Amino acid sequence: MLPIDAAAHSSRWRRRHPVDKAVLGLGLTALAISLPPWPGGALVLVTALLVLLGPAGVPGRRLWRAYRVPLGFCVTGAVTLLVQVGGPGGMVSLADGGPLRAGELLLRTSAASLGVLLFAFTTPMSDLLPRLVKAGVPAPVVDVALVTYRMSFLLLDSVRRIREAQAARLGHMSRAAEWRSLAGLGAVAFVRAFDRATRLQAGLAGRGYDGTLRVLVPEARVSVRFTAASCVLLAALAALTLVLEKALP
Repeated sequence: MLPIDAAAHSSRWRRRHPVDKAVLGLGLTALAISLPPWPGGALVLVTALLVLLGPAGVPGRRLWRAYRVPLGFCVTGAVTLLVQVGGPGGMVSLADGGPLRAGELLLRTSAASLGVLLFAFTTPMSDLLPRLVKAGVPAPVVDVALVTYRMSFLLLDSVRRIREAQAARLGHMSRAAEWRSLAGLGAVAFVRAFDRATRLQAGLAGRGYDGTLRVLVPEARVSVRFTAASCVLLAALAALTLVLEKALP
């Protein structure tokens, strides 16, 4: 199980309906995208951090491990705005207003990423995917997503076991051995993935699979109070951004 999925299963908001958490998490993401980066993006970023580390109860170290990956993409995208190719400055030169645009992009994207992580850290996929059928998503699409989600964990576990076996046999002692081990890892993982898929298909056929995977979904109701509080928070952030935008230079 991935660390972010394990955190979602042990979250304080585990028993809340996904709609409650989607209104808050994805609402913060929408505000980060639509509001001005300053001060809107900064307000959304701080609010998302406070909710994640406070009411949601996400450990700071675990949040950083998950956040540093999208943050790296945000930084990479922002750095490209610092330079321009061609023009009177030469082949590559500093772009006019590049630092400002880079900072705005970094602020906007990093805040939006935290909003998505708020939803991911509190909502297991096993709770979300089965409910998509009631939202109008075709059942076969949801079934494929469920199977892919399950198979991904099995594949990652197989890769981990293979790497441990290779390391025990001194398969990583040199660069040449590392390349041979990597090639063997890819070949074995590919074969095992097809073998597991074949066995899964045979097992479903033996159990009378009729095109729909039926799973037990934990009962949960949409909390009107939680959803209303989330909407009030989002509206307050939007209003505060508009006020500060006029007051700040």
